[in-house]
Amino acid sequence: MDFGIISLFDFHPELQSEVPYYQDTIKAAKDAEDLGFDSIWVGQEHFYTFGICPHPAIFLAAIARETSRLRLGTSVAVTAFDHPLRRAEDFAMLDVLSNGRLNLGLGRGAIPTHFEGFGADARESKGRYEEAIEIIQKAWTEDRFSYNGEFWQFPELSVSPKPIQKPPRIWRGTVSEEGFRKAGETGTNAFVVPWSRGEEETRKNHKIYRDLLAENGHTDAKTTAVYYVFLDRDHNAAVREAREHMVRYAELNNSAAQRRTSDDSLRAPKSKLFELKGRLKKIGDRVEEVGIVGTPERAIERIKEINEGYGNAIDELVFYPQAGARSYEDGLKTMRLFAEEVMPAFKDDASVSFVNGSQSMLKTAQA
Repeated sequence: MDFGIISLFDFHPELQSEVPYYQDTIKAAKDAEDLGFDSIWVGQEHFYTFGICPHPAIFLAAIARETSRLRLGTSVAVTAFDHPLRRAEDFAMLDVLSNGRLNLGLGRGAIPTHFEGFGADARESKGRYEEAIEIIQKAWTEDRFSYNGEFWQFPELSVSPKPIQKPPRIWRGTVSEEGFRKAGETGTNAFVVPWSRGEEETRKNHKIYRDLLAENGHTDAKTTAVYYVFLDRDHNAAVREAREHMVRYAELNNSAAQRRTSDDSLRAPKSKLFELKGRLKKIGDRVEEVGIVGTPERAIERIKEINEGYGNAIDELVFYPQAGARSYEDGLKTMRLFAEEVMPAFKDDASVSFVNGSQSMLKTAQA
């Protein structure tokens, strides 16, 4: 199993400001690489609605300059507001600049204010999403191509640059059953976000995904699971910290989801990620159920339970060290505990070395 960190850039202006937030997130990425994590994933947000990362490719390019191995993922880049040829160019350029480290997660968009701000018709988001994925894949794999779809049409052309990877892997935003089904039919990588729908429903949808992968002969699709993680050698201290930050995160999440435009033509789609206002309101009482919370020993047990519940099909687990205005220092504490005492239980091919007092996991080739 691989491990990574994620940032959705949830922003609390009464507690944070942009410059140190960006600097701390870049430092966290550098720490993640030093500690042996495999990836960092960033979201896309606009208009101070939820977070402060309007262009994931720009931020990941900054991280690319500070790291050499970490995979650079989007969770997710939204297809509703930009031409897919521009998306193909931007992310291919990131793949070149990072020497082939891009993981591209794509989604339809879900926050109402985003659609209103860009004047986008949310009723078209599904169709634009499917066309965008097709165009990006063609742009990266075909020397020249034309396109004549419902939403985009253009003559024969060649998109430059071409990515180093042949091609970069794509993850679909998968929250609803429909999303998992489409990913399974097309052999696309999937996200698992259990706190959004509940573990039981998410497991059911992921089983549908795995079955469809098998039926359609797809053997190399990957699953990335997103969880809250709060670790401390004192279990109760971890629970207290989790409650504080998960509740703050959930309140901002709900606030962003409930903002609605008066113009029905621009109304955002009924996002499955944001339907569960009541569930999120009660998250403070359920932190151990929806997250990985407690001592490192408990974290190992919990990850094993999670993987078994998903048919031992979780390829990567990622968590958000700075969610809910958690400080860089507190996030780093969990990252270190996780790297030192949790990851080795799932890294059979890893050896541990200490450089300048910090741990790094060095993968060694198997004989």
